[in-house]
Amino acid sequence: MERAKNSRGIPRGRRSLKPQEVRRRARSGRAVFVDRDGVLNDLVYNEQEGRVLSPFSAKETRVFPFVAAAVRVLRDELGFKVIVISNQPGVSKRQFTLEELEKMNMKIRRALTEGGTKFDGEYYCLHHPEALIKKYRMVCDCRKPKPGLLLRAAAEKDVDLGRSYFVGDSLIDVEAGRRAGCKTILVGHMTTFLSAMIDKAKATPDYMVPSFKNVPGLLRKLG
Repeated sequence: MERAKNSRGIPRGRRSLKPQEVRRRARSGRAVFVDRDGVLNDLVYNEQEGRVLSPFSAKETRVFPFVAAAVRVLRDELGFKVIVISNQPGVSKRQFTLEELEKMNMKIRRALTEGGTKFDGEYYCLHHPEALIKKYRMVCDCRKPKPGLLLRAAAEKDVDLGRSYFVGDSLIDVEAGRRAGCKTILVGHMTTFLSAMIDKAKATPDYMVPSFKNVPGLLRKLG
């Protein structure tokens, strides 16, 4: 029996897909994995440590104003899943609590919600070999530069790593992405010191951009 059709000749119960939906479905296996601190939110100067570090509280977490727009373009226009991959050893070092980490992450999620988008997944490693909290003290497979979190995310989110990208602001992100089989995008500016570090670590990124807001434009050009 032929399925009933509407006035446009389309079987009822179905609808025509918009061009961006077609692209999104065809490329659903692609992802942009994103480091958190320094990419989605700013780093902060820690007086006790005397250096620039990741934030230790939600109050210190300053989400970059372009993040929601960039994520929205990556997901809705270019058809990528956007998944956070981040080392967060501050919990294990008693620098902040698990509850405070969730407050930081909620602050970033809220900024995305207000911008009309969201992450497709978030994966965090809390371990550290010198952790002060025993249950987190270990040499794990998920702490970058090891690729464990990327491999887990790919399996759980149905991602083709060979067609995906990892965006980070450090060479451990580049190394983790390469180990997982992703193309890598380093956020920052090339300097003589960074060039020497890249050569020493043998961690040359595939691409380099000034900030996360430049990633959608780069991937649009790459096709």
